[in-house]
Amino acid sequence: MATPVENIGGALVPLAAGIFLSFCIERLLQPRSAVSGRLVKAYAVHVGLWLLFFAFGLALWQRPYFASGLNLAGMLVLVLVSNAKFATLREPFLLSDFRFFKALLQHPRLYLPFFGVLPAIACALVFVVFCIVVAQLEASMLRQVGPSVLAGFCFTLAAAGAVLLWMGTRNPAPVTLDPALDLNAFGLLGSFVRYWQAEQASNPKELASRLPNAFRLGSVSAESAKLPNIVAVQCESFFDVRRVYGGIHPDVLKNFDALTKSSSRAGRLNVAAWGANTVRTEFAFLSGLPPAALGVHQFNPYRKLARHGVPTIASELKKRGYRTICVHPYAAGFYDRDVVFPALGFDEFVDVKAFSEADLSGPYVGDVAVADKVAELFANATGPLFVFVITMENHGPLHQEKVADGDEQRLYLTSPPKGFDELTIYLRHLQHTDAMLGKLHTMLNALQQPGWLCAYGDHVPILPSIYASSGFVDGNTDYLIIGPEERRGGLQHDLAPEELAMCLLRLA
Repeated sequence: MATPVENIGGALVPLAAGIFLSFCIERLLQPRSAVSGRLVKAYAVHVGLWLLFFAFGLALWQRPYFASGLNLAGMLVLVLVSNAKFATLREPFLLSDFRFFKALLQHPRLYLPFFGVLPAIACALVFVVFCIVVAQLEASMLRQVGPSVLAGFCFTLAAAGAVLLWMGTRNPAPVTLDPALDLNAFGLLGSFVRYWQAEQASNPKELASRLPNAFRLGSVSAESAKLPNIVAVQCESFFDVRRVYGGIHPDVLKNFDALTKSSSRAGRLNVAAWGANTVRTEFAFLSGLPPAALGVHQFNPYRKLARHGVPTIASELKKRGYRTICVHPYAAGFYDRDVVFPALGFDEFVDVKAFSEADLSGPYVGDVAVADKVAELFANATGPLFVFVITMENHGPLHQEKVADGDEQRLYLTSPPKGFDELTIYLRHLQHTDAMLGKLHTMLNALQQPGWLCAYGDHVPILPSIYASSGFVDGNTDYLIIGPEERRGGLQHDLAPEELAMCLLRLA
């Protein structure tokens, strides 16, 4: 009969095998993270975390193979999710992305299709089978060694893990805030820890209080009745898609073309996001702050930083007599905007509850319905308005929709190549975005106090196969600013998102 010490020694086999296999799983990461050649502290962090999670799992389940298997399953899920993100957004999984596991449960359509429904089901089935098999075949260590020995072993593992983690996080190498470079230098688990440390070192409340006000224009003596109305539209996944494929019918963007020709400013917007991460462009526009000023908070400013209040175009216009309203035809709680936007200077948030099923265009509220809602706000206004619109119609996953009869004939000059269905669906929605821009401009010009329209794309849409086939690598979007006095041949000038709102204010 095995002694308690022998039984404890047997638990070291799944522990060591799990650590080895965790590095093997990490080799599956895209972009590839070199396991060899890392800083010694990165290995200490990886092994330290593994020991801590193993000790917790062993204390909870009393089965070492099961505890190690759970760790490996968690590691594999993180790698698969990171690879899915990198394939669509060209960025690996980050510490700030853990919040999306909760968002996945609340808004599965926004995320699950990019991972793949079948892979998700397969992973769940494999995990269930693993749990059943191990529970049947592996005996509990509690009966073999007793509670005091098992508790002592778990405590020893946890203590060893804590020491390794402490050693690995003392005086660490600085992060570059380039996710791919940091992933390669620190590994997946190590990058999470280093970004967490960077967050702790940069107190978000203190940082928010020190951020400059980018919108100080000096005193304004104009009466509120003479202030121009302003509408800024962040168009979901909007850009001039003719840069990808030249056979698109000009009617798809006829209003955008006409407004661009009459605009005061127009050009490319050098966004930091590809395919998603809307809030990076959004916060840059609202705050006038470049990503570098936010440090580690640049990846999701709404997660911690923005909720403490930051000077924005909205707060500045509010001081000058404007009523500030955000219109977003989706759940106000998504990205915690219901908490963040009051702190950013908005008086009112109009979310999806203000719309009906009749307003849908595909799975989301259509852009034309959004334009009608904005017109309704202006019809009921008693003073100057600043309306910030965040649209949803163009949001993917586009491959979840179907090409309708007549779409290709209406949207293209020449038939698209095979495999371009997602582009066709995108063009169908893009035409509605174009109609929205035309309606908003007409509405603003018809007001007693005409106003200014600014429209821009937050990022390019997720069309990986289309981009690959066309060789498209330019992730910049497009913007325009047009006022009541139309101009011919408006100045073409490329901007960063943090420069756009100030440009709008100076023109208005």
